[in-house]
Amino acid sequence: MSGGEKSQGSGLVELVVIVAVALGLALGIQALLVKPYRIPSESMVPTLEVGQRVLVNRIGKRFSDPSVGDVVVFHPPAGSESDSCGNRNIGEDQPCDRPTVDRADVNFIKRVVAGPGDTIAVRNGRVIRNGREVDEPYISDTCDGDVGRGCNLPEAIRVPAGHWFMMGDNRGESDDSRFWGPVPDDWVIGGAFATYWPPKRIGVL
Repeated sequence: MSGGEKSQGSGLVELVVIVAVALGLALGIQALLVKPYRIPSESMVPTLEVGQRVLVNRIGKRFSDPSVGDVVVFHPPAGSESDSCGNRNIGEDQPCDRPTVDRADVNFIKRVVAGPGDTIAVRNGRVIRNGREVDEPYISDTCDGDVGRGCNLPEAIRVPAGHWFMMGDNRGESDDSRFWGPVPDDWVIGGAFATYWPPKRIGVL
């Protein structure tokens, strides 16, 4: 084998190694730092549309808790698909106050509307936190004038320590903590901080 052939062979091996290392770093960064997430439903309209893609900060969760108002990705309680409130019957006028003990394997994205120790009720789809109606310019109007499912839950409950109450911005079309309870801190994956698809909706949340 000539020197030129050896050089070409070494160059090819080096290129393969570089590509493999770069791919490994990219996957590592995604797994540890930032995770892309596709919006699967209408529950966060108008803030996030179906099919829109967001970036989720995973490392930030390791150093600080979510804040009320954050949009976060998390594991809901087991039974969230069937609105199971800890396998208990609750009053029709109150949100679910306690989740099931097991978490589901699926990921949800919602907005944090109340934190540990807060009281929360719902009136016309709007959050009443600690006795005061919250200014929520980002929500849809699907609950305005509606007395249907989840739009009016006037009997306040208290969020347990170490838990977060999640609701979708599209209040009339969202399955959320109102029906299956607050989310334990350990089940929160991270905060969504930016949108990157489609290009016309690129921006910071």
